[in-house]
Amino acid sequence: MQTTSPPSGKGAFLTEVIRGVKASLPLLIAFIPFGLLLGSQAVQQGFSALEVPLLTGLNFAGGSEFAAVGLWSIPPAIMLLASVTFLINSRHILMGAALTPYLRHLPRWKVCILLFFLCDEVWALTLTDLQSRTNKRFSPGFYIGITVCLYLCWVIFTFIGARTGNLLGDLTRYGIDMAFPAVFIMLLKGMWRGARNAMPWAMSLVVAVLAYRLIPGAWYVPLGTLAGIGMTILVVDKEQEEA
Repeated sequence: MQTTSPPSGKGAFLTEVIRGVKASLPLLIAFIPFGLLLGSQAVQQGFSALEVPLLTGLNFAGGSEFAAVGLWSIPPAIMLLASVTFLINSRHILMGAALTPYLRHLPRWKVCILLFFLCDEVWALTLTDLQSRTNKRFSPGFYIGITVCLYLCWVIFTFIGARTGNLLGDLTRYGIDMAFPAVFIMLLKGMWRGARNAMPWAMSLVVAVLAYRLIPGAWYVPLGTLAGIGMTILVVDKEQEEA
C-alpha cells in the first residue's frame, strides 16, 4: 500500500519519528545479541570497556567492526585495519548514491549528518519507505526515528557486552547469525519490482559468493557491489532501447 507525503509541522515530525522507531524495533532482535558478542570479543582482544563504544559509535558498521576486532593487535596495524574497513564499508558509497536523489532539497551539512548514521538496515528501511510513497518524498523524521533507535541500541549493547564479557557463550549455536540475513530477505521482499529489476541483486550475489570462496580477504564486498552496478547499467540501457 502506498502512503502519501510526510506531513509537516512539529507534531507531524514527532509522529514520523515514532513511526521510524516502530519500524526499527524488529531489527533489535539481531542488533542486541550481535552487539553483546562484539563487545565481548573486543575486550578479549585488548579493548577497554570505554573504547568499545568509541569504536561502534564512530564507525557505525557492524561488519567492519567485527573485522577490525578480529585483526586487532598490539601495536595495531593501522594501514591493514584502514584498508579492510574501507573495503567492507565501500558498499556505503553505493547506498549513499541511491539516496542522493531524495536528499537534494536538504542543505549539504544536513545530508552529511544524516549519512554519517547510514547503515545497511537504515538504508533498506528508508528506501522501502520512499518507494511506498506516491511522491517519493524523503521523511527526515522517519529516518531519524530509525537511526536513533538502532544507533543507540548498537552502542549501548556493545558497551554492555564489553562490561559483562561473553556470558552468553557462543551465540551462533542459537542460530543468531541468521538474524541479519533473515531481516534483509524480508526487506528485499518489500523492494521487489519484478524479475528484471532483481537482476542486479542476483549478479551482485553470485559475484560476491564466488569472490568470497575464491579470493582471500574482504574483496567480495567491492566486487559484488561493482557487479551489481554494472548489471544495473545494462538493465537501464536495455529499458531505454525498448522505450
